[in-house]
Amino acid sequence: MGSELKKAIDQISKDRGIDKDLLIDTLEEAVRSSVARKYGDAMDIEVNYNEEIGEIEVYQFKVVAEEVTDEISEIVLSEAKEHDPNVQVDDEMGFKLKIEDLGRIAAQSAKQVIIQRMRDAEQEIIYDEYKSRKNEIVSGIIQRRDRSGWIINLGRTEAVLPKNEQIPRERYKRGDRVQAFLIDVQKEARGPQITVSRSHPDYMTALFKREVPEVDDDTVKIMGVARDPGLRAKVAVNSLDRDVDPVGACVGIRGSRIQNIVQELRGERIDIVVWSQDIAVYAQNALSPAVIARITVDDEEKVLEVVVPDDQLTVAIGRKGQNVKLASRLLGWKIDIFTESRYGEMNASSKGMDQLASVAEISLENFFSAGFETVNQIASASEEILMTIENMTPSKVADIKSAIKLLGMGDVESDYVDESLRLKIESLEKAEAAVEEAQTEEENKSEEDQISDTDK
Repeated sequence: MGSELKKAIDQISKDRGIDKDLLIDTLEEAVRSSVARKYGDAMDIEVNYNEEIGEIEVYQFKVVAEEVTDEISEIVLSEAKEHDPNVQVDDEMGFKLKIEDLGRIAAQSAKQVIIQRMRDAEQEIIYDEYKSRKNEIVSGIIQRRDRSGWIINLGRTEAVLPKNEQIPRERYKRGDRVQAFLIDVQKEARGPQITVSRSHPDYMTALFKREVPEVDDDTVKIMGVARDPGLRAKVAVNSLDRDVDPVGACVGIRGSRIQNIVQELRGERIDIVVWSQDIAVYAQNALSPAVIARITVDDEEKVLEVVVPDDQLTVAIGRKGQNVKLASRLLGWKIDIFTESRYGEMNASSKGMDQLASVAEISLENFFSAGFETVNQIASASEEILMTIENMTPSKVADIKSAIKLLGMGDVESDYVDESLRLKIESLEKAEAAVEEAQTEEENKSEEDQISDTDK
C-alpha cells in the first residue's frame, strides 16, 4: 500500500508538473479533513507522510487524567500505564489511528479534497507559466467557437481569441493551427483566463522581433506601430548603429523577412517608416509615398498642416483615408492635408480677414467667435447678422462692406450693397477721375509753356 502511494505521488508530480511537497501537503490536509468529519474538530490529531515507508500516518493525542470527563481528548491513568508504565497525570500521549477506520464517506471526502487541491495546484502552475509569457506569441489549435470568440487549445489550457481581437475577414475552422499575441492572463475560480489577439499593434512588434535579429537584439528599435488589421500597417524604425539600415534590416534580402510577417498576417501591407526626432521629417516619412510640398507644425496643439501638390492629394490621404489615418496614429499628432491651390486660397482669405478686421478696428477673434471665418461669409451676411459681432456698429458695417467692394474681396450680393454706399463709391471714382484729369491738363500746359519759351 505504502509503495503504491509513493509511486502515485512521484508519477503525478512528474506528469502534471506539480511539486511533490505540495502533493504531500494536499494528502495530509485531505486526511486531516476526513478525520475531523468523522470524529469532530475536538479531536487533537497530527497527520504526517512517512516517506520511508510511503504511508500517511495519523496520531491522536490524549491527556492522562485521574478521572476522564471527555473520552475524545482524555485517557484514564490506569489505561495509559498499559501503554507506558512511566506515564504521569497531565502527560500527553499519542496513539496511531488506522486510516482504514475512517469509513467509506470519509475516504470519499478525502478523495474529493485531493482531486480539488491537485486541480487548484495545477491551475496555479498554469497561471504562473502564462503570466510570465505575457506579451509573447503563443501557438494553438482552434477548438470551438462561443459567444466571446474562438477558443484555442494551447495544450495544457485554453485561450480565447475575442471577436474584437481578430483580423477582420479572417476565417477559421476547427483544427486550424493559429498564432496569436498573449495580451492578458486573469486568475479566476474556474481557472486562468487567457486572452490572445491577432490585431494588436504589439503583435506586429513581436513578429518583427522573431523574424529580424537586429530588432531582437535592439540594434534596430521599433518606435511605433499603427495598424488597420488585415489591410495595412505602418511601422516606424530607428537604427542605433550607423552602419545598419533599419529599413533594409526589416525587409531582408529580396524581402524575405517582411514577407514572412505579411504571410502570417494574411497579406496585410506593411510600410516601413524611418523614425525621426524632427516631427516634420517624421511626418513626411510617415505619409510616404505621397510627395510633400511643405509642413507647418503647431507644437502646442500637436497639429500638422501638410501641403501637397494637387495631384498628390489622393495618394496622401489614401484609400478611405487610410494613409493619413495610420500616419496620424503613428505620430500621435492630428494631420490636416491641403492641396497647394486650396492652401493658397486659404491664405488669401486669411489675409482678407486681417484687412477687414483692420478696417473695422475689431479683433479678428471677435469675427471667429461670431462664426465668421471667410471674407465670403462676411460679404454675404446682412447688417443684422454682422451686428452680432462684438464691438460692431452700423458705421463699421458700412466700412466693411465698402472695403469688400473697393478691394474686390468676396462675392458681394447686390441686395446687400447699400445705395448710399454705391453713390459714395461712384462719387469717389468721379473725384479720382477729376483729379487725374486736372493733373493731366496742368502737365500739358506746362509742356506748352516750355515750347513757347524755346521758340522765343
